Order: sequence, then structure tokens, then C-alpha cells
Amino acid sequence: MKTLLTIIAFTSITTATFGQNDQITISQDDRITELLKLYKSSNSDTNSSSNYYRIQVGFGNHARAQRIKSNVEVDFPTLSSKIDFDSPTYRVRLGRFKSKLEAERKFKEVRKKYPEAILLKPKKSTK
Repeated sequence: MKTLLTIIAFTSITTATFGQNDQITISQDDRITELLKLYKSSNSDTNSSSNYYRIQVGFGNHARAQRIKSNVEVDFPTLSSKIDFDSPTYRVRLGRFKSKLEAERKFKEVRKKYPEAILLKPKKSTK
């Protein structure tokens, strides 16, 4: 009798332990997936200036970059200007052009005032 109770107890425990072989299914609204894609896309577009053509008008130490930026803001008030630190120098860059054509048109205009300006192409994504 004692052996029979031991076998029944062992069988019950084993069945309860290994008897949970069901699959779990998670149901998620498709709109959540679309929102995640949109969020990732917007973050990569706004946080990375590498998706745009830019015009670099000059570089140097911080004081020189500040002077160039001040002059550029007077000469081209409609273009956004920014100082980027790219070791070991500060670089003054203008605009965020999505198309090459738009960037080249503005580049020609900027080059008349700043002959040392260069057009920066978007970097290729490594994602």
C-alpha cells in the first residue's frame, strides 16, 4: 500500500511538472508595429545629419568658427547654421538639403561669398 501511494504521488508530481507543454500566443494590434516603425524612422531621420547634404563654409578653432558662423548668419539668414566639433577642429556647416540638386544650387551661391566652401554628401548608412 505504501508503495502504491508513492507511485501515485510520483506520477501526479511528474504529470503536473511536465504537463505544461502548451504554446503561448500574444495578440498585438498591428498599429503598434506600425507606430514602432514610424518611431524608429523619425529618430533616425532627425537625429542624424548624415541623411542630408550640408555645406561646410569653414573650420578652425572655436573662436574662428564662431566668427564664421556669425558672418554666415548675416549673409545667409534663411539657412540654418551649426558648429560641429570634428576633432581637432570646429566646422561651420549650413543647411540640411534632402536633394542633391537643391544642395548644389545653394552651394553655388554660397561659394561666391565663401570660396573655401565644400559640399558634404550624406554618409552611407551602416544599419
